[in-house]
Amino acid sequence: MTTTINRAVFARVSSPYFPVLTAVFVGVMLISNIAATKAVVLFDWLQFDLGPLHVNGLVTDGAFFLFPLSYVIGDVISEVYGFRAMRRTVGAGFVVILLASLCFWLAIELPAADFYDGQSSFETVLGAVPQIVAAGLAGYVVGELLNSYVLVKMKERAGERHLWVRLITSTVVGEFFDTLVFCSIAATAIGISTWSDFINYVVIGFVWKTLVEIVVMPATYAIVAYLKRAEPSYREGLEAGDAGATHVP
Repeated sequence: MTTTINRAVFARVSSPYFPVLTAVFVGVMLISNIAATKAVVLFDWLQFDLGPLHVNGLVTDGAFFLFPLSYVIGDVISEVYGFRAMRRTVGAGFVVILLASLCFWLAIELPAADFYDGQSSFETVLGAVPQIVAAGLAGYVVGELLNSYVLVKMKERAGERHLWVRLITSTVVGEFFDTLVFCSIAATAIGISTWSDFINYVVIGFVWKTLVEIVVMPATYAIVAYLKRAEPSYREGLEAGDAGATHVP
């Protein structure tokens, strides 16, 4: 006979694990916003036409391999600590990325030493960051909050059941709006100037990030399971809910 908890349980954020997850999440966002200033074309031999879409390789940016990790961490935080905790994490990331953007701008404006010959390269890379930052902030605030909201609302209905369903569903919703908003603002900053490349950029970004979430889902499950066992407040919530749980033969 198995026991199914039919209500949502969340751990308190006053734990040693939550700050670590927040720090990694913010770090991933900060690194991604810098790496995303580089336009990337993968598989340039892949060329075909699909209606108005002309594909000449897969158009993406330099953060394509790292950014999906932010959604994995966001899913873990939302599942274990809840929507309010994720809002706090998103807020922390917002502040840090804005601070980074300000520091980059100040560093560019500072007078260069006579022996320093890297000013133009420095401006080329970090000068695009404010637009990328604006895109990243808009996209990830919308995407991460939607991702967390959908996941938590589904958990409130299903309790501890069907984690894989809410992981995939919330990711599809969050990644779609994140990618659409980010690409709409960031496209010109990395040199995208045609509708075909823009559609390519959006579609590839959305499909890639969603597939990564599915591929790494076993790791997400493992991290979530570990935290649910390690967090005393989560275990207390499960035990408190067990009295009203459904017992299935």
